[in-house]
Amino acid sequence: MAKTGSAGEALNRVNTNSKPSDLRITDLRVAEIVGAPFTSALIKIYTNQGIVGLGEVRDGASATYALMLKSRLLGENPCDVDRLFRRIKQFGGHGRQGGGVSAVEIALWDLAGKAYGVPIYQMLGGRFRDKVRVYCDTDADKPSGTETGKRLKARMDLGFTFLKMDLGLAQIAHIPGAVVAPAGVLDGFRSHAARGPARTLEERRARNAAYDAENVPHPFTGLHFTEKGIDLLDQYIHEVREVIGYEVPLAIDHVGHISLQDGIRLARRIEKYAPAWLEDVIPWQYTEQYRQLQQATSVPICTGEDIYLRQAFEPLLKSGISVIHPDLLTTGGILETKKIGDAAQEHGVAMAIHMAESPIAAMAAAHVAVATENFMAIEYHSVEVDWWDDIVTGLPKPLVKDGFITVPDKPGLGIDDVVDEVISQHLQPGVTGIWQPTDHWDDEYSWDRTWS
Repeated sequence: MAKTGSAGEALNRVNTNSKPSDLRITDLRVAEIVGAPFTSALIKIYTNQGIVGLGEVRDGASATYALMLKSRLLGENPCDVDRLFRRIKQFGGHGRQGGGVSAVEIALWDLAGKAYGVPIYQMLGGRFRDKVRVYCDTDADKPSGTETGKRLKARMDLGFTFLKMDLGLAQIAHIPGAVVAPAGVLDGFRSHAARGPARTLEERRARNAAYDAENVPHPFTGLHFTEKGIDLLDQYIHEVREVIGYEVPLAIDHVGHISLQDGIRLARRIEKYAPAWLEDVIPWQYTEQYRQLQQATSVPICTGEDIYLRQAFEPLLKSGISVIHPDLLTTGGILETKKIGDAAQEHGVAMAIHMAESPIAAMAAAHVAVATENFMAIEYHSVEVDWWDDIVTGLPKPLVKDGFITVPDKPGLGIDDVVDEVISQHLQPGVTGIWQPTDHWDDEYSWDRTWS
């Protein structure tokens, strides 16, 4: 019934679907997809007022990381984002282990924004920019730098003004005399551990062996570039620059499981090509080695996509690296990444954002980017995914236009909903449906306190 009088008439013009103080979490469900561009799990957090929050588990991570948090969230007010984050953050970890906590945190922010009718960036302090630059990540799976350069030039023709390519072990491992390697070690880096149901115990053992090979830290593999190998990598990036020119920034990724010393050799050889940064040369934990690497070259050194929580970034920020590269779906989510960016700025370090997931993760990253002063660019890895924009409704199409994302003034993430018909066509192997009941997680319990 319409209200009368001046106060009542004002209420008639206000969206009262949500009363934030009475909002409560009632359910958490997932949809596990593949191909956007990798595997990821989308999540929905439902409430007693019909508002639904969207989040996403990091690419390559298990939906279980989010589902296990459900019993710790039911009945709570999602607008208490920081309090709930502090409750669940002990269940996150570095790399993909941060995926569940981060997914939930993003969905809580989406709910809070929808409840109060404001975009997330406004709750973070407002805008530093109107639109967000996107860098186009392009796998260097072509046989020559010239061919990769043509792919990158095609990205430029689409309007991208910042690029990234692979350069390292994968480009030369098959060439005799390019890499010194203990017998059999290179074989472990030529394929990834398989996904989906395993049919036999032997198949599981083979997967475990591949997993173990990929998890040997760089300094312990015994792999080294020969001078021939370094020459080939130099030639590869030279051919790329011949095609794309020197006006556009070009970042370098996927050097491979090589040593600090080989990273220094490669960095020095490619200085003349003015890379925007050289990424993840060694595991991020080896802070002192990162100090040595950055001091040995003029190429900006970058890492950080697998680091959980701001505190773990602090040693790197003090090491002298030039760029950090957090992924919101590992760091702990939106507010934690904003804090990481601000801490980096105090050390004179720029922040790019890793993102290789759906438009849900892209929008979460974009809100942080809008609200963080030292931001450079967000990763985009889905140029060839023709259904990527169709995953959600309510956003501009294409979302990435002329190399930028424009963040709307709509509440929360700015997304209206997920398109079930689209994601149902791209389910992970063995997954039979989307948003299925998760009641078996409702009463998951343990005594979680980490101190006595």
